[in-house]
Parts: sequence; structure tokens; C-alpha cells
Amino acid sequence: MLTTRFVTGAPNWIDVGTPDIEGATSFYGALLGWRFRSAGPEAGGYGFFQRDGKTVAGGMRTGPEQGPPAWTVYFRSEDAQATADAAVRAHGGVLFPPTDVMGQGHMAVLADQAGVPFGIWQPGRTVGVDAANEPGALCWVELYTRDIAAAAAFYHQVLGLETYAVPFPGGTYTCVNPAGAGEDAMFGGVVPLADAPAEAEDGPYWLPYFEVEDPDAVAGRAERLGGKVRMPPTTVDGVGRMTKLADPYGARFAVIRSASPES
Repeated sequence: MLTTRFVTGAPNWIDVGTPDIEGATSFYGALLGWRFRSAGPEAGGYGFFQRDGKTVAGGMRTGPEQGPPAWTVYFRSEDAQATADAAVRAHGGVLFPPTDVMGQGHMAVLADQAGVPFGIWQPGRTVGVDAANEPGALCWVELYTRDIAAAAAFYHQVLGLETYAVPFPGGTYTCVNPAGAGEDAMFGGVVPLADAPAEAEDGPYWLPYFEVEDPDAVAGRAERLGGKVRMPPTTVDGVGRMTKLADPYGARFAVIRSASPES
């Protein structure tokens, strides 16, 4: 389960790069009840999405030279430079080198062996987001990739992540948890692109899931607000009811009403 008791390798931050931060603020505010707060004039336009006073994500305006609009998932690192070096040794890359963020921590954006961007955050004064696994907050992440074994090896070498297979309707699902934390600490999964034709068109990437109370209503609002429903609301036994969406600028994400533990 994803919590704010962040351990090494667990997701601890998430942000969206968008060509229109004001438009994104309007979209996510109406969709998920978020408010945007600037990080200050020295932050270059970066700011925080908050719900009920808790920071749940970050956001900033990005240009075409920084890639298409997208959500970036960050994982906790105890040493950002060492993690970046490990990514290079594992045949990944460094897209944005480790940088001090005004004393709040050190961040970097890396690429895995398949070229998928992901972030790392070495905590300083800011440990991570303030909420997880509650309405409007990050609750799960999913890597779509062409080669599960290669991805598992990369993230184990770089972040210490462990994977294991669980039964799933129609086959198995590969879950991910931090090193030594056990299955109770699972926070995401790895999905082969061959099993997800709709995802294969745009290539491998990390997909964030946000918890919501009514995925059907959220999907309807997303369309009315100019977003796109990429996968209609669907119930998966023992997992929950989910829908995959994109905001008006193309950044992909999903929402889910998670099944209760008893189910």
C-alpha cells in the first residue's frame, strides 16, 4: 500500500508538465478538487496542487523542448547522484541531472532502459507529498513496458525494487514493492504493452492513479472539461473500479475507487 511513510524506492512525489498551467489548474480543480499554490517567484512558475490543505502533486509550465505534456512519478532516493549513476550503469540515462531545489531536497529526472522518464527525490526539508491513498491523492503507479524482465532488473538495480506475480483475471499481474518491505508495501505494477494495445500506440510510460469516490462521475466530468476518456470505467474484481483519462493537453493518468481490503 502506498503511504506517506516513504521508504527508499517508494513513490514520494508526482508532478505534471503542461503548456498551460492555468488551464491545468482549472481542469484538475474541477475534476479532483485541487487548488494550485505557487512555490514563489524563485521557483520558475512551479507550484503545488493541494486538496484540503494537503499537497498532493506539483505542476509547472513546460515547453515543447521538454517533451510532451506528461505526469512524472518520483521515487525516494537517499542519494540522488548515486541513483543517477546507477541508472547509467543499468543502461538508462539522465534527462535532468541531480539538482538542489532551494534546500527542499535534490531531484533528478532519469530514463530507464527503455527510455521511460521517471524522477527521483532525495528529501531535504520536503519529504514528499502530504497525502496518499485518500480521495484526490496518488494511490498506485503502473509501468507499461515491452519487456517486464528487463524493467524489473533495471529498477531493482537502480532503486532496489522487488517484483512478484499475483493471480489476476486472465493471467498474472506483476506487483512492485520497495526492497525488503514485503508484499504489504506494494505500490504499483508492471504491465506488458503487448497486453495493452491502447497503450502500445504511444509507447512505454509510468501511469499514476488517483483515488476517487466515483470514477464514472469523474470520467464524465473529464470529457465535459475537455479531457479524454482513454478507457471507460471498468470494474476489476478485488482491485476496484477504474478509468484511464488524459487531460486537455494530453497528460495521461487514471482514477480508481479501490476495492476494500476485505474484497
